[in-house]
Amino acid sequence: MLVLGTFGWTGTVESEEGAGELVYVIPIENEVERGLQAFLERATEEAVEANADHIIFEIDTPGGRVDSAGQIASMLQKLDIPTTSFIVNRALSAGSYLALNTDNIYMRPQATMGASGVITQDGNAADEKAQSAWLAAMRSAAESKGRDPQYAAAMADPDIDMPEYGAPEGEYLTLGPSEAVEVGYAEGVVNHREALMNQLGLSGASIVETETSLAEEVARFLTNPVVIPILLSVASLGLVVELYSPGFGVAGTMGVVALVLFFYGHIVAGLAGMEAVILLVIGIAMIVAEFFVAGGILGLLGIGAVVGSLFMSGYDLGHMSMSVGIAFLIALIAAIILFRRIGADKGVFRHIILKDSTATEEGYVSSANRLELVGKEGIAETPLRPAGTGIFEGERLDVVSEGSFIGKNEKIKVVKVEGSRIVVRQI
Repeated sequence: MLVLGTFGWTGTVESEEGAGELVYVIPIENEVERGLQAFLERATEEAVEANADHIIFEIDTPGGRVDSAGQIASMLQKLDIPTTSFIVNRALSAGSYLALNTDNIYMRPQATMGASGVITQDGNAADEKAQSAWLAAMRSAAESKGRDPQYAAAMADPDIDMPEYGAPEGEYLTLGPSEAVEVGYAEGVVNHREALMNQLGLSGASIVETETSLAEEVARFLTNPVVIPILLSVASLGLVVELYSPGFGVAGTMGVVALVLFFYGHIVAGLAGMEAVILLVIGIAMIVAEFFVAGGILGLLGIGAVVGSLFMSGYDLGHMSMSVGIAFLIALIAAIILFRRIGADKGVFRHIILKDSTATEEGYVSSANRLELVGKEGIAETPLRPAGTGIFEGERLDVVSEGSFIGKNEKIKVVKVEGSRIVVRQI
């Protein structure tokens, strides 16, 4: 009997580390501002909803707004998903603060982090209160992830002396890769993302790369602190010029487009809601109605509503006040120049300003002109000092002498009639 048997072969295949896990890679690029905050909020929400196992933030930023950095840091601290900062070029100022709020930090060989002093928009150091708050935030971020806070403090305070790391007193601390690893601020130095995934034990994980959408890119540009006053200035200037232009032309179109771009960027960035847009529309409607309703109340309320909608959309009250002030000043200067050069009889004004006059040449008279009285004689009913009353052929008239006093019942004669003014002389 022939017995046929089958023999099975068994073996083992090593699986890659992290296989089956999901990693989200989120870029932190350019300036830290409200537009970046809106993007990071969306991207991290997607990662949470997708049950991601790890989030990697690829950082290349020169810094930016402290308030936006604070909001982003608060969001990072609330994440239950492990986070890693991969500094691909630089994480300066607010960028270093964001990196310190993540669980791990890795750097490329040429990357830097630090130089985190607080400066105002005009390039000067912030006041002591703002610096103290920022210094505390840097220390707290380092301590929250088990890092020595003195190096974070040196990044934000130039009075801390660390010459061994190239930051003598008077200079902010900036760490390179080897120095960051030495002081425990970086877990390692890697050349590229693949090496980072290996270091994290995620070489076999699936990667989802998130990118800013076109709308978010536009919003980040439009909500830039430098762009906002420019948009408002163009809007105010365009609308003022349009008031002196026949029809609706280029200037008005530019003004409307600038205003639309301002609100579009702030809506996409999550700064403005529909309530701000509704208030804007109501304000514009009131201003238009003012052209047809006398009083000025509607116009003032409309201007207030428009300005209120701008402040409702702004992220920083001080910066928005400055932007609105610049726009108002430019609009005022333009209005004065155009009024002197063109006058108030052009553009929209020609429809709302009365130009017709009741001239004598066109047959209009303000009162009856009694030229027929010239030469007539009468009697002064009252003393003329120099004005008084005279009677001429039984008609009682208000008269005035040429300047001299004329007593009552003296004979007088009309020598001149100027409108309602009857000049007499004593006979």
